[in-house]
Amino acid sequence: MNASFGIDHPLLATHDIDGLRSRLIAMGFNMTAVGNHPWGTSTSLAMFDGCLLEIMGIYDDTLLDEVPAGDFRFGRHIFEHLQIREGVALSALHSTNSRADAEAAEGAGMTVAGHLEFGRDVTLPDGKAGRTKTTLALLPNAAFPRLSFFLCQQHRPDLIYVPEWLEHPNKVDGICGVNIVAPENHHAALKDMFGDLYGVVAERVEGFEYQTANGGMRVMTAEVFERHIGALPDAVGLETAPFIAGMDFTMSAPKALEGFLERSNTGYRKIDQGFALNDPALTANTVLRFLVHRNAGL
Repeated sequence: MNASFGIDHPLLATHDIDGLRSRLIAMGFNMTAVGNHPWGTSTSLAMFDGCLLEIMGIYDDTLLDEVPAGDFRFGRHIFEHLQIREGVALSALHSTNSRADAEAAEGAGMTVAGHLEFGRDVTLPDGKAGRTKTTLALLPNAAFPRLSFFLCQQHRPDLIYVPEWLEHPNKVDGICGVNIVAPENHHAALKDMFGDLYGVVAERVEGFEYQTANGGMRVMTAEVFERHIGALPDAVGLETAPFIAGMDFTMSAPKALEGFLERSNTGYRKIDQGFALNDPALTANTVLRFLVHRNAGL
């Protein structure tokens, strides 16, 4: 399970949520039906134990300013970033107590815009009905908007982390890190931002990393990213502000995932610890990698 401030779910914002959802299903993910938020965004999820993969689109641009959190408008934030390009526009950090964690975030120098609460009706595999309750604490970053975060507390985890929903045919079972591209002139500011939250930095030859309760926040230049992780999409262009360019997932059976990648005609390559997709434009301008557990089977 995850813990406070662990990576929970970066939001992959896309113009074509149905197309991306179908692509992920072909890759072996168990995706939820597309649902709607009251602030105009649509969503589909692949759930893991304590975190998830979420893709997000816009279904009604007349609702973008609904349910504000202070001056922050969730739908408007996603929409405005989508006008520039697809990609991670906002990222969730896990929370076990959104109020206390928000105070801790403020103590670490982050801005808390406000809180949102919402829920959705669910039907469990055994036929029982329930309603989720989720509280968000919004942490917009005016300096680096694509590194804006929010704390996400699930008050009814029994209605979210349902064993049957956590099983994916491709045997992918969680998030283990995000890869952030940032020019060197922003590295000191990012160390200040993450250091107050996560503590000791792990210096790398070509970047640095902070360990969260659920994977690493790794920061590197675009040149290092392309040399070690993969090509950045053309849509990124000459972007100079930091952004999440890649996500890493864990898997338990490499042959199962590779079979889905081959059958779905998803371009991929083998890497030392697993697989990486070749064309980030197909996954909302985000390079997805899948890394094998040390004790994984075949």
